Amino acid sequence: MSILDWFANKEKKTSTSEKLNIPQDIWVKCFSCNDILFLKELEDNAKVCLKCNYHFRISAAERIRYIFDKDSFDEIATSLKPKDFLKFTDTESYQKRLEKTWKKTNRWDAIMVGTAKLNLLPVNIGVMDFSFMGGSMGSIVGEKIARIVELGIKNKNPVIIFSSSGGARMQEGILSLMQMAKTSAALHLLGEAKVPFISVICDPTTGGTSASFAMLGDINIAEPGALISFAGPRVIEQTIRQTLPKGFQRSEFLLAHGMLDMVVGRKELPKTLTTLITLLNPHSSKES
Repeated sequence: MSILDWFANKEKKTSTSEKLNIPQDIWVKCFSCNDILFLKELEDNAKVCLKCNYHFRISAAERIRYIFDKDSFDEIATSLKPKDFLKFTDTESYQKRLEKTWKKTNRWDAIMVGTAKLNLLPVNIGVMDFSFMGGSMGSIVGEKIARIVELGIKNKNPVIIFSSSGGARMQEGILSLMQMAKTSAALHLLGEAKVPFISVICDPTTGGTSASFAMLGDINIAEPGALISFAGPRVIEQTIRQTLPKGFQRSEFLLAHGMLDMVVGRKELPKTLTTLITLLNPHSSKES
């Protein structure tokens, strides 16, 4: 066989060989350090980058699974659904947006509330989900928060709310803005009842959410690198026509300027929350 025949046969085999059947979605690129991560390892690490500690955004269901005791979550107020009171329409109607989001997320709104156990300690929790219309706070989100706070007043167990939200839901207009007052008033009653409220602020938490219940905790905790603000940095820069400091509106910046009590990584949260609950609510007892 001549050298030319050898190359011809090699080219033929290469062109007719079967492609490798590599499963999709098994690798993830870190948004911070650009490292390529094996998805299974990332999930086993609570979706925190093993190289740079970047905290990926996660769903409400994932957060419950990572933080609380296995199969301990009991959801309440599951039948509540938002309504298009204002018949709001921009590029499409609010009702169509809701229907699309319901199909995409299999959730009725941007928060899950219920009871759970944290290292066997009973707690009342609310967990926002940014994948549902940017975690926006509409009338149902406000109502669910009020209900879990009322349950805390009744059963005397601590309330923990994980926020992740772009703010008030513009499609509900003034009705969404009213939830700022509603949730704040509910938390005032919780304080009068001497029941602890711990706010865990996740990336991002902005607008009316940060301006109401998210910053009203007896203890305010944030995940590392979370964007926490009322107006976004670009809006502020365009308004004041000045360059903002590096890391402005991130967890570490807010902690350094006295607006947070602590910044805690996702994997350390269960231990930290357990310690805080024990200190703030010494009458809490573990249940088997």
